[in-house]
Amino acid sequence: MSDAPNREPDRDIRSERPEESGDPWTRLPSMAPAAPSAAPAGQPGVRAGTPAFRARLRTLGDPATEGTVPPGGRTVAPSPLDPGASWDPHRIHRTLREEFPLTYDPLLRAWVLSRYADVATALTDERFTHGHRPGDPPCARAHVDVDIEALRAVTERTAYVLARRIAERPQADLVADFCHWLPAGTVAAAVGVPYRDMMRLVRGRAAGALAGECGGQIAVREKALASFLGNVLDDPDQVAALRDAPAGLVARAWAESLRRDPPVQIAVRRTSAEVPVSGGVVPASASVALLVGSAGRDPERFREPDRFDPFRDDPGQLTYGAGFCPAVLLAGFEAEYALRALFAAMPRLRLADGFRPVAAGLITRAPRSLIVRPGG
Repeated sequence: MSDAPNREPDRDIRSERPEESGDPWTRLPSMAPAAPSAAPAGQPGVRAGTPAFRARLRTLGDPATEGTVPPGGRTVAPSPLDPGASWDPHRIHRTLREEFPLTYDPLLRAWVLSRYADVATALTDERFTHGHRPGDPPCARAHVDVDIEALRAVTERTAYVLARRIAERPQADLVADFCHWLPAGTVAAAVGVPYRDMMRLVRGRAAGALAGECGGQIAVREKALASFLGNVLDDPDQVAALRDAPAGLVARAWAESLRRDPPVQIAVRRTSAEVPVSGGVVPASASVALLVGSAGRDPERFREPDRFDPFRDDPGQLTYGAGFCPAVLLAGFEAEYALRALFAAMPRLRLADGFRPVAAGLITRAPRSLIVRPGG
């Protein structure tokens, strides 16, 4: 393990140069329970407190009961919040996509969409009202006039400083020692706040407007970066392909990681009108849970959807939308320079012997640690 997990850099690393060694977005989609939406007659287990709902709760966590007939003779859909879903949501996602493309979940208190076509529609159709797309930072006034090349430079500088520190250790945790700090440094530059103030936010000691604007951005980007590095380092062939790859291939790998392992797994929307989808019609004025993690692994859209493949000819991801947003570009810069800095400082970088990245989380999801041997 790292000798100093989550250690704060000793000084403002924005002042350091990439070649120097030495010391060195959007708010998460709200998952607060919404008012229950009306469900059609005959839809089982749709209201809390009913016998069907209590039967639903009795079946939670028992894989043998998923999709079977509980007492009362009604088929029950699994829930993305079932016990065990944090560690293995994909089995539940498959069942939902194949058998329950539209279902009401009493635990989420929302209608659930799990197929790529439906989730992609809900993220762009004006009948699904929302605050922000999953993982999409708001392009607020503070972000619009930023100097993109300056952000690129500070991202590169921050990544190289952090990587050189890790290179001095026999073993390190990239989540705690790299992914945790790189977004903080770049967000500090993007919003124009002192680096020390941003470190107080990362360590949980900041409040008010600064925390509200930046906390969600840092959390989502940290998880996205951890998943990206985990996907690359978990396969020696990918390491070899991406070690000296051009920016275009790194960008493809970044998009592929967002598809396979999006940092935000569930986004919430509300309908302003009835919307036909796979399996039926979502009512008007209904809360809808979009399973972004399920959509990215829909075999109707992607071949071999569970495989991480930057070279795939059917790419696509739903975490970030199209259009210009400096904060979205910044996330891409972080992915690019993270790889370049880590491989430059540690040419023999690899996962520690016996370690495999394990993602966890329900609403947001990523590996909690990435134990590496900098010297190979």
